Amino acid sequence: MSGVDLEDRPGETRDDVAQRRPRGDRLRTVARGLGQTLITIGLVALLFVVYQLWVTDLLAARAQDQLAEQIQEQWSDSPTVAAPPADPVPAPDPTVGAPAAPPAHTPAAIDVGVGDPFAILHIPRLSADYSRVIVEGASEVQLEQGPGHYLDTAMPGEQGNFAVAGHRVGRGSPFLDLDRMQPGDPVVVETADSWFVYRVLGDPATGDFGADPSGIPGRQIVRPSQVDVIAPTPGGGEPSGAYLTLTTCHPKYSAQQRLIIHARLDGAPLSKAENPGGPPALAG
Repeated sequence: MSGVDLEDRPGETRDDVAQRRPRGDRLRTVARGLGQTLITIGLVALLFVVYQLWVTDLLAARAQDQLAEQIQEQWSDSPTVAAPPADPVPAPDPTVGAPAAPPAHTPAAIDVGVGDPFAILHIPRLSADYSRVIVEGASEVQLEQGPGHYLDTAMPGEQGNFAVAGHRVGRGSPFLDLDRMQPGDPVVVETADSWFVYRVLGDPATGDFGADPSGIPGRQIVRPSQVDVIAPTPGGGEPSGAYLTLTTCHPKYSAQQRLIIHARLDGAPLSKAENPGGPPALAG
């Protein structure tokens, strides 16, 4: 006995032929089309993930290399980086008191345009050679290049809050492991003529981020709308010291919350002319 005849019959339309097809054939056709659609969607999603996690990292790494070259060229042209000529040290006069201490180093003012590099961030906890060029501005355009300085917050070493944002995943992932920071960890900021050492707030002995006498926690998890973390004094209020705040998305692969690290300036700025290799804190 022959199978079902699916050939066109005289006077039949395509719709008539389709209606005579077994229901199973129609279901298989629908399933095949749905499967192909899902495969296409999956491939698009996979390509997007590859772009977000790897391609943007490569692009950001290239941008960082270019920024590093640019900022080093700028600094090499700056007269503040060269060491001053050494004057002969006079012999002590026993009839006069101890010689006056040399004047404290005064960092040059920083004048920078949006999108331009002006400092380098060093975080020994994240790796011995961790360094990222900071650009002015914290919009998506700037953060595609690396960490960005929030406009209208303090500059390095100034009273107030030097606040810096960075991506957690993708775009170079500069703050991927920011959750590894511990109380007392140094964060070193390098500018054209100075080194600034900040220390993460909290108790280094116990690891308690909330133990700082200022009441400012060394680490917070907040909603994106909680912008008082970058106030002149973190949490709100007028400047009460020189702080540094790092912000990034939390948890990894999500933007639902923000991970915040607060640090305070530890000691006076150091002259790069007198300390070309950087402060001891760079060793961790």
